[in-house]
Amino acid sequence: MRLRPVLTLSAAGILAASMACRQQSEPPASNPAPEAKQPAPVSAYETEIRKFQQEHDATLTKDTGWLTIAGLFFLSQPETTFGSDPLNDIVLPVAAPPRAGRFFLKDGKVSVKAEPGVTFLLGDKPFTNGRIKSDGEGPPDRLTMGDLQFWVHMSGDRPSIRLRDKNSKLRKQFVGTSWFPVNEEYRVEAVYEPYATTKKVQVPNILGDIDTLEVPGKVTFTLNGQQITMEPVDESSDYWFIFRDLTSGKETYPAARFLYTDPPKNGKIKIDFNKAENPPCAYNPYATCPLPPEQNRLRLRVEAGEKNYAGHS
Repeated sequence: MRLRPVLTLSAAGILAASMACRQQSEPPASNPAPEAKQPAPVSAYETEIRKFQQEHDATLTKDTGWLTIAGLFFLSQPETTFGSDPLNDIVLPVAAPPRAGRFFLKDGKVSVKAEPGVTFLLGDKPFTNGRIKSDGEGPPDRLTMGDLQFWVHMSGDRPSIRLRDKNSKLRKQFVGTSWFPVNEEYRVEAVYEPYATTKKVQVPNILGDIDTLEVPGKVTFTLNGQQITMEPVDESSDYWFIFRDLTSGKETYPAARFLYTDPPKNGKIKIDFNKAENPPCAYNPYATCPLPPEQNRLRLRVEAGEKNYAGHS
C-alpha cells in the first residue's frame, strides 16, 4: 500500500514559520487617536442670546404662557351660556361644571352670572355675578374656575371670551423653538426721531379686525448695506416692532415677527434682530396678532432670530 509522504523542514524554514505565526498572533500597532477638536469658545454675547431663547421658551410654557390659551369665543348675542355640556353656546373642557354660567352683552359691555352652586374667583375673592372689565379697558378681570381662567378680550371692536387651560393640548405637545445662528451683524444702533405728536395707526389683525396702535416716532439704521426705516409701538416699558421680511413665509412665520427693545436713550435705540421672536399666533390659533404696518415690511432677508414653529399646523 502507498504511504503518506513525510514532510521535513529545515531549521531556516522552522524559524520563518515561527516568525509568521508570531506576526499573525500579534495585532498590528495602532496609530494614536487624533485629539478631539475642542468646541469654539462661546462669546458673552452668544451666551446672552442663548439665555434669551431659553427664557422665551419658559415664558411660552408657564401657567400663564400663550400655550395655555385654549379658546376664543366671540359674543354676538345678548345671552351666552357656557360649561362643559356640549349643548352650551361655549363648550368648556370636561373639568368645568356642565352648566357653569351665562355671559350677558349690553352696549358693548359684558357681565357674567354663575349658575347655582358654581363660584368663580376674581383674584382671591369669590365672584358669582356682575360686570367684568375687558382688556380694552386696561388689565381685564380674570375669572378662575379650577385650572381654567377666562376674561373678555377685545379683537378690534368685537368682544370675545378668551379661555386659558393649564392642561391645554398645545402646552402638552409643545416641541420647542428653533432659531437662526447667532449673528452680531444683526445687532444695530438706530437713530430715533420722535414725532411731534404720537401717530395713531390702524392695522388689521390676523382675524381681520382693526387694531389701533400708537406710534411715537421712527428709527433709521443700516442693515446688510440697506438703509431701513421702521416704526415702533410704544408699550410704556419698552418699544415693540412688528415687522415682516423676505424670510417670512419661508424660514419664518408668514404674518410677522415681533421685536422688543428698550426705549430710546440719547436719540438712539439698540435693535437686535437675534431677539426677534414669533408672535403668539405662530403657536396658537386663538391669538389675535396685529399685522405689520407698511413701513415695517422690509425688502431684505433678516436671517436672525426665531424661525417658524415646527408644531404649527
